[in-house]
Amino acid sequence: MAKFVVIGGTGLIGSKVVAGLTAAGHEAVAGAPSTGVNAVTGEGLADALAGADAVVDVANSPSFEDAAVLAFFTSATTNLLSAARSAGVGRYIALSVVGTDRLAESGYFRGKIAQEELIEAGEVPYTIVRATQFFEFVPGIAAASEVDGEVRLPGANIQPISSDDVAAAVVRAALADPVGGYTEIAGPDVFALDELVRRALADAGDPRPVVRDPEATYFGAHLQDATLLPGQDAEIAARRFFA
Repeated sequence: MAKFVVIGGTGLIGSKVVAGLTAAGHEAVAGAPSTGVNAVTGEGLADALAGADAVVDVANSPSFEDAAVLAFFTSATTNLLSAARSAGVGRYIALSVVGTDRLAESGYFRGKIAQEELIEAGEVPYTIVRATQFFEFVPGIAAASEVDGEVRLPGANIQPISSDDVAAAVVRAALADPVGGYTEIAGPDVFALDELVRRALADAGDPRPVVRDPEATYFGAHLQDATLLPGQDAEIAARRFFA
């Protein structure tokens, strides 16, 4: 039985990762401020990581403000890597986003780029799992893209994935040898971003109109058709957004 410390372990993905690792017969510690483990301040990290075989970082910034996101990912990752080295942790698994390196216009993704660079430059063997946007994130995309009552989005492609499938991929990565790079996972279907949100809002009974606007940005970044799509070697999950 191995010990895993799951940072962000009480959240949407983290709680599923903890459950998956536990079901596989391992000890999975949910690390979050509510459990006394704060990666940003370093509180509780040393005790939580004592005897750990792996760190699994699926935490997300509580704020999307540019400076706050960068500070969150920089501080948390620096503290986690330091604590992991001190504890002799053998592998580090982190969840990131497909297309992160193509989205530097966005303050949020600059934070994710900084996180990935710190992990890559660190001394702990690692795997970064890059996932496409979760099904559950679609309402947030609509909210962030609303202008004067309209949701304005480009027609770039998106390939959303179930959070269950993301968590399962993270569990597999945690149980495997580190790859020293990143893997990708995506859902089975490709949609135009505006069309995905339009259909999702209609299914939810949301009357807001969705307007295709080639100049609209995605969390501050302009998209090309394939910016959010994975590469040819990505793992493709089975669950579909629309039944």
